[in-house]
Amino acid sequence: MLVGYVSDERYVALADVMLEFLDEHGQSWETRSRATGSVHVDLPPGYYRVILQKPGFGARFSSVTLPLSKPHQFRMLSDGLLGYAWPKWVRSGEEAEFRVHAVEQYRLELWRYGAKPERVQELGWHDEHGPRATMQVTPDGDYTQTGVEWNKVGYVSPTHRQYARAPERSGLYYFRASTNSGRQFSFPWIVAPAKPTCGLAVLASNITWNAYNPFGGRSNYIHADHLPPTPTVNSRFELRRYVDAEHGTWGYPSYAPLSFERPEPFCHIDFTEQLADPIEGRQACHLAPAEWRLLGWLEQQKMNYDYYAETQLDDGTLDLSAYKVLAIAVHPEYWTRRMYDRVKRWVFHEGGRLVYLGGNGLNCEVELHTNGSMVVQNGSITSLWSSGMGGYDSRFAVRHESEASLLGVVFTPSGAMTGAPYRVVDSTHWIFEGTGLKNGDLFGTECLHRRCPGGASGHETDKRSASSPANTHLLARGENPDDGGAEMVIIPMPEGGAVFSVGSINYVASLPVDRAISQITANVLKRFLGK
Repeated sequence: MLVGYVSDERYVALADVMLEFLDEHGQSWETRSRATGSVHVDLPPGYYRVILQKPGFGARFSSVTLPLSKPHQFRMLSDGLLGYAWPKWVRSGEEAEFRVHAVEQYRLELWRYGAKPERVQELGWHDEHGPRATMQVTPDGDYTQTGVEWNKVGYVSPTHRQYARAPERSGLYYFRASTNSGRQFSFPWIVAPAKPTCGLAVLASNITWNAYNPFGGRSNYIHADHLPPTPTVNSRFELRRYVDAEHGTWGYPSYAPLSFERPEPFCHIDFTEQLADPIEGRQACHLAPAEWRLLGWLEQQKMNYDYYAETQLDDGTLDLSAYKVLAIAVHPEYWTRRMYDRVKRWVFHEGGRLVYLGGNGLNCEVELHTNGSMVVQNGSITSLWSSGMGGYDSRFAVRHESEASLLGVVFTPSGAMTGAPYRVVDSTHWIFEGTGLKNGDLFGTECLHRRCPGGASGHETDKRSASSPANTHLLARGENPDDGGAEMVIIPMPEGGAVFSVGSINYVASLPVDRAISQITANVLKRFLGK
């Protein structure tokens, strides 16, 4: 009879896993998983302890009680080096637990990522007396919804305590884990200030990081609604995105939660990488590694900032009234309604100044749960074209209002996956001071973005819409094909507030290497800060 399926952390079927079933009397049955990962064995009803073994994966214990209402999902974790901090966002002076998966002893260090990576603290070598005792265990089932719960098994003694205290200085920190065999893995830690220290707050797009994180087999892009009943054998034969021409990524009535409590491999930064190095890879260019380029550039410009997670804006840790300027960057695609309404009120009625240095931002509403998970409110749509959303500008507009009402621009798919420079539209505006640019000139030709090379306008781009404030002023436009260039705009607001938007994911990747992009951004920040 079919008892269940065995899969790895990507929800890929594992064949030839040895399983031993032990009943409460010590009687034993043995079987192996088939090519689909399925586990077939004839067993009497009752409780069974299950032991799983496969070379290259951590052996583990599980349990089942037969008969089952549906096949059990056995999960195994491949040998390697991974980790995450929990909580992933803290304030200065608070503690977080580092949770590392390793099959050999590993060294851990804490680094701060500013103008250059700086080593902050040695956290020592870690290993245990028992064999492979630093190896973690993932839960069975769909732990993308509930978290991986590392350190829950085998860390009961106070001597196993694995915590780090957040440094006094706010910023983007990384834990660096390495082994003697040459494995390396880095994972981010967002440290907000204990109290505000300057006029500029910068948001990490950690909600978007989580939406793109596929660890466990699901993200908001792969199996967005829920895990299918059987693990993947071959994606090109089985996943609807590859075999169904009519498939829409978000064509579902509802979506299961996505837990923050998982490793984030896409946010890894190579230990040798420097601020002006190209951003390689498909995902790094729009997640934490790209956002670091803004922080490093700010420090090169001697501009002080306080760093916060988006989730800290939602929960009130970030008090907007204490700041003159809020900067959001690269790809802040997923926001809560509470975040949006707070920022809009601050800009429109309290004199706040918003600097949007990204593309496809605030495009979809999420709801955060107290258990460390979130639900993405994609709706059931056929595409991100407005026609695919019933004429609405975005997923956020379907549920609340168009983000163009705040940002002045909103994402459209034209120009997506291309890169190009901007062309000046209004060179008389003060943002171009010191650049020497004239109407019709190109700028933003240099860019570190390697997924969509070509310039500062790219990857995904935003344009004005009917929902943009009437006084939205166009400053420059990207030269991307199909009239898909990002529109750079500025909007003066009542009560002294203002919004500056660049409408491009690529933009921040140009900051460290393009003189005009650097000068324009510095002009905006200094003017908004009153310097």
